[in-house]
Amino acid sequence: MLEMEICKKLDIEKIRRDFPILKREVHGKQLVYLDNAATSQKPESVIQAISEYYRTYNANTHRGVHLLSEEATDKYEYAHRKVAKFINAKSYKEIIFVRNTTEAINLVAYSWGRANVSKGDTIVLSEMEHHSNIVPWQLLAKEKGANLEYIEVDDTGCLNLDSLDNILSRDVKLVSIAHMSNVLGTINPVELIIEKAHNAGALVMIDGAQSAAHMPIDMQKIGCDFYAFSGHKMAGPTGIGVLYGRKSLLEQMDPFLGGGDMILEVKLTESTWNDLPWKFEAGTPSIAQGIGLGAAIDYLTEIGMDAIHEYEQEIVSYAMSELLNIDGIEILGPSSELRGGLVSFSLKDVHPHDIASILDMEGVAIRAGHHCAQPLHDKYGLGASARASFYLYNTKDEVDLLINAINKAKGIFTF
Repeated sequence: MLEMEICKKLDIEKIRRDFPILKREVHGKQLVYLDNAATSQKPESVIQAISEYYRTYNANTHRGVHLLSEEATDKYEYAHRKVAKFINAKSYKEIIFVRNTTEAINLVAYSWGRANVSKGDTIVLSEMEHHSNIVPWQLLAKEKGANLEYIEVDDTGCLNLDSLDNILSRDVKLVSIAHMSNVLGTINPVELIIEKAHNAGALVMIDGAQSAAHMPIDMQKIGCDFYAFSGHKMAGPTGIGVLYGRKSLLEQMDPFLGGGDMILEVKLTESTWNDLPWKFEAGTPSIAQGIGLGAAIDYLTEIGMDAIHEYEQEIVSYAMSELLNIDGIEILGPSSELRGGLVSFSLKDVHPHDIASILDMEGVAIRAGHHCAQPLHDKYGLGASARASFYLYNTKDEVDLLINAINKAKGIFTF
């Protein structure tokens, strides 16, 4: 019988008991969930927090003077403060709740981009970006007649910062970069990139979808202008995400959506806007989801983000060493010390979808496809890749089950 690996700093057995879905069997096998880069599982405390809202104080926020509305408002607003503390923002007023990272990036492209990007300006992305950090800027560039430039990814799966220096010699308005690649696992040197961009007079947006859940995030240390992440990737519910923005920038920006709650006063001919962050949260918000995100932050904070990051790097290092023992495996991205807790790979003569299908029958859930990063896969000459992504509840024993399942797939599809 496989023996569960226990990290010295994390009580993995206790953590796993906190996640009820990990008790599930799939196709008669114990679930091994390795698709955390797509979405994470939820601890009981988050599930209970959402259930408690619906069971005991379900009401709309900022609208009623009755007790239930006051309780819902307090909990929802307090969740903003929890997020601000979690990422060390200066104020909860810099924390805007959106649906997900995608909406956060679109908000910046719409509200900041339309007012500040002009014909001939340059927006800088990288070749490793998720579609969510490409398409909104393509739309803006097309509308405004702006240019898109891409920082190259080198042969090791890291950004070529020499190409960034060359691009920054032009009239750059914004650099928008992933903190961590959802395909390569690369943790980008965002502080250095931000310093270079600011010195060139450009603002910086960071896509933190793959980083906020897995490592300590400090807005004062990072120094970016905008930072976006999703609740569902960090043990929270779907339908809730976060845009951090510097207060001075958010105050200058027009609202993203118009309607209720984002207004201060409405006349037939004009309106004025509510204070931050409510100026950007039009209509009835995702109240239960916001409260659930607050509970997820409580859970992660109690465990410690440093400990989570250290443990995941241990897991991914072990996974990479074991994967490289399989003939025909090609791992995308840098060495384990330069990446977060995921590994994408291809197996000679076996399509990633076939790998994922066989693994599913063994109870192992991974991702197969282009992972919403087609330009990066095109660069590598791949139509798709297989991806195993880890979180705080995964174990080395589960990595062993992953390796065994891949070997089984290899035996089926290669002769």
